[in-house]
Amino acid sequence: MKTKRKVLAYITKGQEPNLELLVFEHKDQPEAGLQVPGGTIEEDEMLIDALYREITEETGITRDNLSFLGKIHKYNYYPNGKDTAYERNFFHLGYEGDQQNWDHLVVSDGLDNGMTFQFRWEPLGTLPKLAGEQDEALELL
Repeated sequence: MKTKRKVLAYITKGQEPNLELLVFEHKDQPEAGLQVPGGTIEEDEMLIDALYREITEETGITRDNLSFLGKIHKYNYYPNGKDTAYERNFFHLGYEGDQQNWDHLVVSDGLDNGMTFQFRWEPLGTLPKLAGEQDEALELL
């Protein structure tokens, strides 16, 4: 079984009890479900560099609009029907910008290159289920 290393970003804004999480859907593939920014760590890439690269590629948000609040969880995810384990590294970041809802065209070397993601903020208290068990570490926020 091979292992792929991943980063996932829980980007929040606001204060408890009104904390909101940044989520997105694929504009042309709604069946992919509701997700958070993240992706694969490239060979010899540091975790933190992969985190900020993936956030910028997928959301357009730059590092200067984020505050790093910590790494909150790491575990292996074994999707059904795949001979791959995904080492998932979850991070919490605070958003310091003012964007509400937006579309972003992904520019990357990955499979998501050219896709449009539709972003919005969802209250943590009423957050719908995230795709692929991406909500696994939300309770740690």
